[in-house]
Amino acid sequence: MTQVTNDNRVELLHCFFSAATHDASAAMCRWTGGLISMQLDEVCEIPLEEVCAEYDFGDGPSTMIVLSLQGELGGDMILSFDDNNGRRLAATLLKQPLNAAAEWTPLEKSALMETGNILGCAYMNALTRLVGTQLVPSPPTFLQDYGASVLQQALVAQAMTCEKALICRTRFEERGAALDWNVFFVPSDALRAAMQDALDN
Repeated sequence: MTQVTNDNRVELLHCFFSAATHDASAAMCRWTGGLISMQLDEVCEIPLEEVCAEYDFGDGPSTMIVLSLQGELGGDMILSFDDNNGRRLAATLLKQPLNAAAEWTPLEKSALMETGNILGCAYMNALTRLVGTQLVPSPPTFLQDYGASVLQQALVAQAMTCEKALICRTRFEERGAALDWNVFFVPSDALRAAMQDALDN
């Protein structure tokens, strides 16, 4: 039997998440009327202490939608963008003028949370098919916080069982132009092991 190395596993995971991102991109195109698409930037393993330094969240708070998987096969999905880009998305979805100075309305928050829900379901459906266990994300949560802080919290559980984090980073595009939005998917160690076992067999 051919031994599957760590590099091979990351390459297999990249292929898997490319397919999952394709499904999520199709859902995003339907949701935004063909305006927004997605591309997988990278799947990589990074030492836990270097993760937040690897990604530039800027100096100010980010607007984020967070979904979590409960139970043994847990994990977190974080949809992150700066405030202006978040407001642009909400305005586009609601077909309203952009008003960057106003407080976020419940309707605007709901539009962004539904975006997170659509993406989360696309990813979790792909993961369910891979590991053979039904994975259901929590209801999405709207947050305005420092992105590095939220990502660190998502990595706390991993720090107890491993030294490196598996990070899947996704880029958004509007008619081919890159947007300052990102999706970070951080699987728990148990889910990560289940994914690797499925890919090895």
